[in-house]
Amino acid sequence: MRYLILIQSNPRSREVWEGLSDEQRAAFGRAHLALTDELVGTGELVVSEGLPDPSAATLVSVRDGRTLTSDGPFAEAKEYLAGFYLVDVAGLDRAVEIAARAPDAATGSVEVRPVHDLGQFDL
Repeated sequence: MRYLILIQSNPRSREVWEGLSDEQRAAFGRAHLALTDELVGTGELVVSEGLPDPSAATLVSVRDGRTLTSDGPFAEAKEYLAGFYLVDVAGLDRAVEIAARAPDAATGSVEVRPVHDLGQFDL
């Protein structure tokens, strides 16, 4: 079953990040790389990427047939998606085990969400 492991950032986790030394930041990055390498080795990783902060985002909507765009950041949002892992694992317990190993879980939150298999829907 596929799960999306969503790495959230918020003011508190951002403050912790800003307080890290260069070596601590490097260790944080190496921990992500090690987890990624392990998941590649077990065949459980579908894809993993980090994301820039919302100032790089473009919000897209369609109204009356017109595509409208606006730039981030969005002041009302205190938390934002900082990265993700898409994994294909045996079940929720394994996905939670992986999420708990993401370095971000120690200072922020990591969400685990099942991914719908669109093949199961009669479309």
